[in-house]
Amino acid sequence: MEHLLNKNVLDIEISGIRKFFNMVNDIEDLISFTIGQPDFPTPEHVKKAGISAIKNDFTSYTHNAGYLELRKAASQFLSIKYGLNYRPENEVIATVGASEAIDITLRTILSEGDEVLLPGPIYPGYEPLIRICGGTPVHIDTRDSDFKLTAEKIKPFLNKRTKCIILPYPSNPTGVSLNQEELKDIATILKGENIFIIADEIYSELVYTDKHYSIANELRDQTIVINGLSKSHSMTGWRVGFLFAPEYLCKHILKVHQYNVSCISSISQKAAYEALTAGINDAETMKNEYFERREYVSARLIKMGLQFVKPDGAFYFFVKVPNHLQTTSFDFALNLAKKGKVAVVPGSAFSTYGEGYFRLSYACSKEVLQIGLDRIENYLNAKN
Repeated sequence: MEHLLNKNVLDIEISGIRKFFNMVNDIEDLISFTIGQPDFPTPEHVKKAGISAIKNDFTSYTHNAGYLELRKAASQFLSIKYGLNYRPENEVIATVGASEAIDITLRTILSEGDEVLLPGPIYPGYEPLIRICGGTPVHIDTRDSDFKLTAEKIKPFLNKRTKCIILPYPSNPTGVSLNQEELKDIATILKGENIFIIADEIYSELVYTDKHYSIANELRDQTIVINGLSKSHSMTGWRVGFLFAPEYLCKHILKVHQYNVSCISSISQKAAYEALTAGINDAETMKNEYFERREYVSARLIKMGLQFVKPDGAFYFFVKVPNHLQTTSFDFALNLAKKGKVAVVPGSAFSTYGEGYFRLSYACSKEVLQIGLDRIENYLNAKN
């Protein structure tokens, strides 16, 4: 009876990142640079807050949007860090990770036939959700602009079917971000248009050069800001995300969220409150370590003669597969895993514009990075 299922669901596939990870995970003695999972533990004081919530029986339903003190803390966090102001009573929703925030936003704003503009290459989690909603993802090639989606690139794709544009910066898989001037240019062409902007800023606390800037500072009324604690506080398994949007929009997104999950885990909410208040600067230690790793990996890749755009955020390098190998990104990654004992993600997992590249995550210790990069270097030398 499979043919009776929703065609939009039948037509999508499991994430290429996970698919490849599952394919090579059983290879013995494999060094994995695949998953975007911080290798730091959740801060101890945050874990204690979660334990305390259990011991004190904070284990019931909360307000659908999250208990008010948490929403106040999330609002204050955004105000202090990025100069954004959202009313905690009706413009903030705590979600099951940033993933649910993206899902409920798209399900609220999209109708059949709507187009969503995306930079390519891009994290593979958006396109399937767009298609499930009956929308059409439209990728814009950013390979010749250092993987940045610019105003000039956006203009030719705007039409009456354009409902939304997604700005996922700092970027997964490239690690690049957009600065204030670049975002102002984009805001200029979108201001007043009937187009929503989803600003996925989950890596906002991991920016190494300029301070993170949000397009919501320019176009608050059109923008849905998505953030969370997975990357900033190494809380991936706690599943805590946040959605910030003007009231007229937030009240409708909240309906979708309510019928989807009722509310996020009450225990995770207490831990999240601790992270956003006492742990407001917890990301600094991790960011400093990531910065050192970035510098190390960059030097090693340059020594190997590999081409890349140096990331200014997140914890990824998006590296060009050497031309002389004359292979697809998938075959390169598979052979590297089998023969070189290092797993990276083929660029094809990040749209057709990722073909010819591979993603390397440096969210692992320096010792592991050294071993893995030594193996990549030996593999490439053997191919020369």
